[in-house]
Amino acid sequence: MAGVSESKRWFRFVVVGGGIAGVTCAEQLASQFPSDEVALLTAAPLVKTVTNFRQVSKTLEDFSVEEQPSSVLEEKYSNLKVIQSAVKGLHAKQHRVQTENGQVFHYEKLCLCTGARPKLLTQENPHVLGLRDTDSAQEFQKHLSKAKRMVVVGNGGIALELVYEVEGCEVIWAIKDKAIGNTFFDAGAAQFLIPTLEGDKPEKALPCKRTRYTTDQSTDSKQGSKLLGSALGPDWHEGISLRGTEEVSHKVHIEYKCEIKTIYSLEDFMKSPLHRQQTDLGVWPVYAHLTNGKTYGCDFIVSATGVVPNTEPFLHGNNFELAEDHGLRVNEHMQTSEPDVYAAGDVCTAGWKASALWQQMRLWTQARQMGWYAARSIQADVLGEHLELDFCFELFSHITKFFNYKVVLLGKFNAQGLGSDHELLVRCTKAQEYVKVVLSNGRMMGAILIGETDLEETFENLILNQMDLSSYGEELLNPNIDIEDYFD
Repeated sequence: MAGVSESKRWFRFVVVGGGIAGVTCAEQLASQFPSDEVALLTAAPLVKTVTNFRQVSKTLEDFSVEEQPSSVLEEKYSNLKVIQSAVKGLHAKQHRVQTENGQVFHYEKLCLCTGARPKLLTQENPHVLGLRDTDSAQEFQKHLSKAKRMVVVGNGGIALELVYEVEGCEVIWAIKDKAIGNTFFDAGAAQFLIPTLEGDKPEKALPCKRTRYTTDQSTDSKQGSKLLGSALGPDWHEGISLRGTEEVSHKVHIEYKCEIKTIYSLEDFMKSPLHRQQTDLGVWPVYAHLTNGKTYGCDFIVSATGVVPNTEPFLHGNNFELAEDHGLRVNEHMQTSEPDVYAAGDVCTAGWKASALWQQMRLWTQARQMGWYAARSIQADVLGEHLELDFCFELFSHITKFFNYKVVLLGKFNAQGLGSDHELLVRCTKAQEYVKVVLSNGRMMGAILIGETDLEETFENLILNQMDLSSYGEELLNPNIDIEDYFD
């Protein structure tokens, strides 16, 4: 535009995104290249940092995520400059990035870590909320403080945490699956967790009979909406009040195998045939009509139906190869199809031939690993070094907490991609632990550990070593055998 001058600047390395992948990448580059300037472009005023990092085992990492002012990074690394401005466009051939406020940054190497955005059910209704970043969490808290009932749609990590943490507000939880937590659990693990959700007091019991069975899996991928800041941390609900107006502490009703068919405002609902058919629903700001025929009035609806990679600012005028899930496809060195442009975290999709024991899931652990490895790949490229695919991509591993239980996921924990050629061994102690291992041809391919099992390191080794366990049979999960010592 005539009369408007753009401020231009050159950085050797530019990283876009203030989430865990971006911050990890920028920190690593600043550390490895202390004499070169690194720019971190972020839309949000705060950045996500890893704290309380603990290496649990060879591949398992446990850490907290904290929001901190960007000055914390700049004080730590004198060559790291954090610039708060959303990216408007990328001209990959010219090696330049343009921000919303008119600045242009030229780079030698660029890493895109812009995360993903929530798939909102609708953007038209102010009573439908997404939950992805700090701003949306605060908006949710504001709605909840005045609410008697809400409808939660979705069955992933955010939905699981939400329905467990909320108090003083009736929760109607609509899920498209036949069990809760389908992204992370099988039906057996869901049954183990349900009593906690219903508020039953934990009680100790003897392990139930160990069983073998097979299951079938299905996946679903739809697209969605609005650009937000970097994603919430795994402990996003800590330190904020998640309480509604009701005296009841915890009331959750689950509607299985359904989705929202139609969302009505109060005015539209009063005019609809549903109002004439169901006159006892009361007066609410918004109504959710489900595919199972039921209708619920509520104060607001939370759309927690997953995310879509946030690639939009970079596609115009460039030739990025996209994966089926619309992520930027990256090779085994986190390189996109555009020269000198790397990507890490939720915005990208692994395009290399994955290990038989690894799969990509858009989780905090992988965001940190990919951010670190992208920086390492940039370093190897600049210095002309050969780089092997990092060991963290050898075995999928994730540690988290659901319903106040420690949860560890290893390898093909839900028998992903194994078809019918697998068997499951399960040990369950009510209100204490749930242990499931996935075996294929006698070799352990994955495991789910809920509770304080202390089996994660042993099982990790058994999965990585691919030892033939056929001769052990169900004794593998015998609670009277100290399996740690046995396979030490």
